[in-house]
Amino acid sequence: MQALRPHVYWAQRHGEIYLRVEISDAQSLSIGVEENILHFKGQGHGAKGENEYEFSLEFLKPVKPEHLCKMFGCIMKQKKPLFLAPDFDRWLDESDAEMELREKEEKMNKISIESRVRKDPFLGLKKGFLFMYNLVQFLGYSWIFVNMTVRLFILGQDSFYDTFHTIADVMYFCQMLAIMEVINPAVGLVKTGIMPAFIQVMGRNFILFVIFGTLADMQNKPVVFFVFYLWSMIEIFRYPFYMLVCIDTEWKLLTWLKYTIWIPLYPLGVLAEAVAVIQSIPIFDETKLLSIPVPKAIGTSLSFSFILQLYLVIMFLGLFINFRHLFKQRTRRFRTKKRKAN
Repeated sequence: MQALRPHVYWAQRHGEIYLRVEISDAQSLSIGVEENILHFKGQGHGAKGENEYEFSLEFLKPVKPEHLCKMFGCIMKQKKPLFLAPDFDRWLDESDAEMELREKEEKMNKISIESRVRKDPFLGLKKGFLFMYNLVQFLGYSWIFVNMTVRLFILGQDSFYDTFHTIADVMYFCQMLAIMEVINPAVGLVKTGIMPAFIQVMGRNFILFVIFGTLADMQNKPVVFFVFYLWSMIEIFRYPFYMLVCIDTEWKLLTWLKYTIWIPLYPLGVLAEAVAVIQSIPIFDETKLLSIPVPKAIGTSLSFSFILQLYLVIMFLGLFINFRHLFKQRTRRFRTKKRKAN
């Protein structure tokens, strides 16, 4: 009696052959390899109802039993049997197959590189330091933001005029500590660019220490309120995001806020800083404070206001550089998340 053969579907990719035998409620399965011949035998419900089915396939090269599931490097030698049909669910066209092979190679290369890279024995200590730094900054800017918000509700516009005397000490502390954001990438603690951090930190410190700190007449102006408030609004979302990064945790809403809220707030902050610089120019001209003496043949002194005018140009160049950097960072972040989700 001739053996009954089931429907068998096959698909071939780079170095792999997939076989799918169409038998339901399979029992007493026997699958083996002798040199280059695959033998299958089993009881189940197939093309001819409930019966025992079997078939054999001959390949060009021998198949090792341990490679039975994938059959690397094998192709069929015999003419395609009538019971064998392509499995289009697993079949890939040439471009898809190349893409799959490239992804597998990239994954293997990544695993190989990671296995060769020695783990940093101080990684936990570094993460602990960065977590504490971001926590301290978050607490400082949260105090500034809450204090200014409460005073705004209680005092209204009157709170604009004494912001510096109320908030300056904590802002001095936070901005001096922010110099670590330039040092951290410089010594390799974080993998971010040094220049964007340098532009932001030094720019803020110039406004805080030079414009507000040296001119008593600037300390009572409303622009101080807007500069401090915009700075703190950005940082109360940025620092907790980095705190969660240090403990390998993500809060999606916080991630979205961190990468989105700066889009309106960062240009507004730079605009407020520019207003502060412009308002300080007449004061520096009048007081001759920080003016640079020059030879009498040239003039009496070089007014610091000239330097401030140059600084305004540099400020808006820095805005463009930082905005471009942050927008690329945001695009890269959400593109990666979308790719992982798919």
